[in-house]
Amino acid sequence: MTQAVNPAAKHAMPAVDESRLINRLALRLMPLLGLLYLVAYIDRSNISFAKLQMLGSLGLSEVAYGLGASLFFIGYLLFEVPSNLLLHKFGAPRWIARIMLTWGIVTVLLAFTKNAPMFYVLRFLLGASEAGLFPGVIYYLTLWFPARQRVRMLGYFTLGSSLGNMVGAPICGFLLDRGGLLGLQGWQFVFIVTGVPSILLTAVVLRYLPVSPVKARFLSDDERMWLATTLEAERALAAQAESGKTSFISVITELRVIGMALYYMMLSISVYGVSYWLPTLVKGFGVSNTVNGLINIVPWLLATIVLIWVPSRLRAGNRVMIGMFITAMLGVASFLGSVFLPTNTLRFIALSLGAPCMYLLLPCFWTLPPKFLTGARAAAGIAAINSLGNVGGFIAQNLVPWVRQVSGSARAPMLIPATCLLTFGVITLILIRRSRDAGARGADSHGGQTAKGVA
Repeated sequence: MTQAVNPAAKHAMPAVDESRLINRLALRLMPLLGLLYLVAYIDRSNISFAKLQMLGSLGLSEVAYGLGASLFFIGYLLFEVPSNLLLHKFGAPRWIARIMLTWGIVTVLLAFTKNAPMFYVLRFLLGASEAGLFPGVIYYLTLWFPARQRVRMLGYFTLGSSLGNMVGAPICGFLLDRGGLLGLQGWQFVFIVTGVPSILLTAVVLRYLPVSPVKARFLSDDERMWLATTLEAERALAAQAESGKTSFISVITELRVIGMALYYMMLSISVYGVSYWLPTLVKGFGVSNTVNGLINIVPWLLATIVLIWVPSRLRAGNRVMIGMFITAMLGVASFLGSVFLPTNTLRFIALSLGAPCMYLLLPCFWTLPPKFLTGARAAAGIAAINSLGNVGGFIAQNLVPWVRQVSGSARAPMLIPATCLLTFGVITLILIRRSRDAGARGADSHGGQTAKGVA
């Protein structure tokens, strides 16, 4: 299908098969980007498995360990926006390669943690090292794909996180039971083995990740022109809604940016709370570390299947928002079931259904900020939303062990994602109603033309 010619375009729109071009771009870019996120999520989830042995090795309580683990998000918060601005300045390949190299090194160093203070410092440095990856990729995708295609691309990218949990769980569980080799404990093997891949991927990123469509040799001149014209037209439409303020401070203090960050925080608390606590819950079933890792595959396998199938069907209008609301409510029901159902089997089934709900919400959410953020504003604004929203990870990894300690129940912490997804769903419902009201006003003002976008 060929995009209609935009009157404001400087050049005539070339005849390009959009579907074929987008599929080629997806095949060229998304496997590598998804692999990067897969490795990142293995490096994030390893802490939940290492915990099963590190508590005793370092003499930490659940609450103290949760604090150390959560310091990752403080480093992430402080360095996210500067990192994303530097990505915008130096280009995605060079900056993402730097991110991969530094976080791989810090992950390996975690294997040689001697005490609690060293653990805290390295977790903080890990967050600072990884800061910029996720929002950087979100921004990078806006340089390649029209808005109507981004839900699908973000779904493919988010596959990396669910696959990371799915692949990382059995690997980490297996490594925990390999203690004694070379004088190292199992948790030390976890950090070494999961840290090395990101170091090795540094050279791959520099070699194979293209900077932009303009410099992409695998595209024809017509394809480059079509992309440039289409994306420029979208940026021009988004720019009409901007206030004219382009300073860094104006972007990160904009009410819509802060609101989106708080909105995303509800999802972040849910995702990190579940992924952090799930191995501990399964360990309570009385299984070995290896079996624990294998059982943990199930929720993330279901999440992967959902991410492959659903996002491509949510492309236009309010379909994305309506899908988000329904998914959030299903997640609430699932996590309530994981607390109150009578047997371990039923509770685990409920948890396994809740995980896909959370992960489907991620690509849907990240289609919203680019509706009002473009160019350098997008780089700063998306990074601000992600970094502030990821404070939810800090909250989750402290709140979950605290609820466990106060309640005396290993299941009670799953009330946290249930509550957060309920809040997320209510906010989504409000946004749907505002979008419909804006559409009705646009129809009245412009002779029946429907206003598009999220207010």
